[in-house]
Amino acid sequence: MRGVIEGFYGPPWTHAQRLDMIDFVGARGMNTFLYSPKDDPFLRQRWREPYDVSRLAAVTELHAHGRARGVDVIPGLSPGLSMRYSAADDRAQLIAKFTTLVDAGFTHLALLLDDIPARLLHPEDQQRFATIAQAHAMVVNEVHAALGHRVTLLACPLQYWGRGDEPYITEFGRQTVPQVEILWTGPAICSTRLDLDDAARISRTLHRPVTYWDNYPVNDVAMTGELHVGPYLGRDADLGRLCHGILANAMEHAESSKIALATIADYLADPHAYEPERSWTVAIDAVAGPYADSYRLFADNCRVSCLSDDHSPMTTRAIEDLLFGVDYLDRQRSIDEYRRYLSRLEAAAADLRRGIDAGHPLLVEARPWIDGFAVGIEALAAIGDAAARRPARALLADVRDRLRGNGLRIFGDVITMTLDDVLRSTSTTTDATTTSFDASTDHVVQP
Repeated sequence: MRGVIEGFYGPPWTHAQRLDMIDFVGARGMNTFLYSPKDDPFLRQRWREPYDVSRLAAVTELHAHGRARGVDVIPGLSPGLSMRYSAADDRAQLIAKFTTLVDAGFTHLALLLDDIPARLLHPEDQQRFATIAQAHAMVVNEVHAALGHRVTLLACPLQYWGRGDEPYITEFGRQTVPQVEILWTGPAICSTRLDLDDAARISRTLHRPVTYWDNYPVNDVAMTGELHVGPYLGRDADLGRLCHGILANAMEHAESSKIALATIADYLADPHAYEPERSWTVAIDAVAGPYADSYRLFADNCRVSCLSDDHSPMTTRAIEDLLFGVDYLDRQRSIDEYRRYLSRLEAAAADLRRGIDAGHPLLVEARPWIDGFAVGIEALAAIGDAAARRPARALLADVRDRLRGNGLRIFGDVITMTLDDVLRSTSTTTDATTTSFDASTDHVVQP
């Protein structure tokens, strides 16, 4: 299984975006689209309600569209917020809703029990089951038996990350029939690495090869300020030996997700030949089109994610070279080289703005971050001016606060931390005093 998940918190994709995403991943050799956005109430809070004609027609169109492109569309239901596991009528309603999908031609379905209370809440469930894992395994097994062998059922357990040998997942794996695929995110909810040790441990616990629900490039919940457009990193090239597949959870930003998803498709097609930076370059060319060169400079400053500690490599290097060069090398040459880099960023920002005005979908979607990119460039200019002994202290504080105040992770923390250092190193007695880098020290002093 090689594919994408629409499983994030936030506004779900439109029907047109789903059709387009199926085209995109199918053309890159992916074969699975798991459809279960968290904020679609019909799949989660209102799971008991049968599909109406329009909703069934839409999801059936996804199925047909996917089949024509070699992509299995997997609708998911998430009943765990309110389901009474011991209640026969609740289980019957769940099975009936799934059966409607089977009758419409679906051969893969998902029962998702993640992000729900970690204990039995209904009194009748507390009386019947010793543990919540026992309740979940029973429901999964009953749904599997009712749907029959013509359907592949995927299940996401309540505990979907960790060491892989905890009590809940151990009991769930032991009691769930082996024909059910079980989803797992790895050592963490958003795992920095997926390696053979994790795959081996969780597969032993589950008594079947694990199927990874990989939470990248998703940027929901605490990550909403980040735009995850960096390449796929930290996945063992031999992971396929011990897992049944990898499904990547996308962002609510469908166009931006395509960049990371294209690199994931390259990894899945040939993990041993996968070169992240090369794949990333090709992905940006494909998605950004005529704005690719400018977008690459922008995206290099949006690498912050669970996969990468190198949040803004080129800008970090430019600041380091400036600060070191002003103090220890050729002051003017270092300032000039820094300004040349700054000019490249300014030209890229202007080009991206033209792309927004022209309605390019990737750039329109990323506009808040592109706006933040422009503020960051102002901050970089202020740092350069400080090296040239020009800016007022108030200007430095203003641009730092504007960059920090937008709530978006652009340029990582390197600019705001540098400006903090500059401001700490200056006198706080007046905002009118100018500042400069002293050529004999590693900090900013009064001129």
